[in-house]
Amino acid sequence: MKKCLIFFVLFVNLNAHSSPSEEIINHFKDINSLEFKFSQKIDNNNIEKGECIISYPKKIFCKYYDIYNKILVSNGKSLIINSDKIPNYYRYPLDKTPLNFILDKEFLISKMSKLKEDQNYPFYYAFNFEHENNFIKVFFDKENLNLIGWETKDIYQNIVQTFISDVKINIILEENIFSIQNYLN
Repeated sequence: MKKCLIFFVLFVNLNAHSSPSEEIINHFKDINSLEFKFSQKIDNNNIEKGECIISYPKKIFCKYYDIYNKILVSNGKSLIINSDKIPNYYRYPLDKTPLNFILDKEFLISKMSKLKEDQNYPFYYAFNFEHENNFIKVFFDKENLNLIGWETKDIYQNIVQTFISDVKINIILEENIFSIQNYLN
């Protein structure tokens, strides 16, 4: 009985002293989908806002709050951007964009498990890494450990900072929202 009690106390004590990255990883592993509002700043010039739904792995649907009805959708393989402003849509292979890494939960977990948090951010946890010439920062809330943003470079080499709010996790989804054919001109 004493051995069981000692083991229990040691186990609880070890878990109480886990690192923030271990706690974030454990929390992140349980997330299958996210719904959120976002604010995105591109090279300190342009600020865009909207709302998104992410389904792991690699699916995203975003509606922007603008007069052009801009949307961004990934079905896990391709990424399209469409709006009333352009006569056609833009289509990219997802794996050629930095969003490919942000939408890959297992990739982020594997990177974070090898990193220490960046101590330069007092209000949230930040992790920086480079992969295939992409520099990526991901940010997590210090209270609830939810993903709260990321920073990447877009295909035009602009620095893009995205911060998210009103995060809802593990929401029920209609998979057809990620069908890019629904959003083509």
